Amino acid sequence: MEFLYDIQLDNGIKYKARGEDTLTLKTGDWCIIRKDFFLDYGQVIAASRTPYNPEEEVRTVHSGPPSEKKAEIPRIQRKATVVDQSKANENLMRAKSALRTAGQFIEKLNLPMKLINAHYSFDNKLLAIQFSAEGRVDFRELVKQLSTALNTRIELRQIGVRDETAIIGGLSICGRKLCCCSFLTEFASINVKMAKEQDLSLTPSTISGICGRLKCCLKYEHEGYLELERTMPRRGDCCECKEGRGRIIDRNLLTQKVVVQMDETGRTVTCSKDEVNVMYPEKYKLKQERPPKSENDTETIPEDLTKLED
Repeated sequence: MEFLYDIQLDNGIKYKARGEDTLTLKTGDWCIIRKDFFLDYGQVIAASRTPYNPEEEVRTVHSGPPSEKKAEIPRIQRKATVVDQSKANENLMRAKSALRTAGQFIEKLNLPMKLINAHYSFDNKLLAIQFSAEGRVDFRELVKQLSTALNTRIELRQIGVRDETAIIGGLSICGRKLCCCSFLTEFASINVKMAKEQDLSLTPSTISGICGRLKCCLKYEHEGYLELERTMPRRGDCCECKEGRGRIIDRNLLTQKVVVQMDETGRTVTCSKDEVNVMYPEKYKLKQERPPKSENDTETIPEDLTKLED
């Protein structure tokens, strides 16, 4: 019986491959994979033990060009031996040399490209180069010159800034390893509204990551914040607590606490949401009543924030 495994290459590309149960593969094992017309060398990062169904033609790929998504699921041939690891190390050194050669051609052709990394297939039949650029780049002439100079098939892949950051890695403002290069395998769409619903400051430097886009954690934690917000009173609500009557001026969704400004003394009191009783006397209703929004009214977002969205 064949099972599906998650494979990661040395250049950060991930995809699924099928392998026989007799291979006894486990997380961390290096293996040789038959992929299309060439052999590849990768590491098992997850052994889901999901049986492979040949009747399913839809292939699940974490990352890769559209041409890969239509191909057959790669097949793991065997575990890597010491000899295979030695050859893979040689290919790694060759890839670094090829990356320097590609940089020279890019400089000569004056192309607006930033090279990220290069990866030789295990049998050296394919050289995959990843790069980033602000827009679309016509690299046809570059492919021709590189194919002639390196005498192999060249495949150029343009990736976004999020994928680039996930490959390079780094530390986030929280002091931990970046989520995109530790456990997040797919990038979901993120918008500024998620930051507003989490009571975060909309300062670009606060809600954007080192990639220059909105932080991945805004989407990852969004549903949790919505669940916490359902039972929390809102800012501006009139309430009563053991100190007296006042108005909520601030709140913390994580600690489930609110800051109340007392009407009589003007001082502020921090208490739990369970210790306040939200109420709306008639005099407060008159102050908070607003005309209903029409269908044409839309919430405006500063332009410098919309640039951070995907």
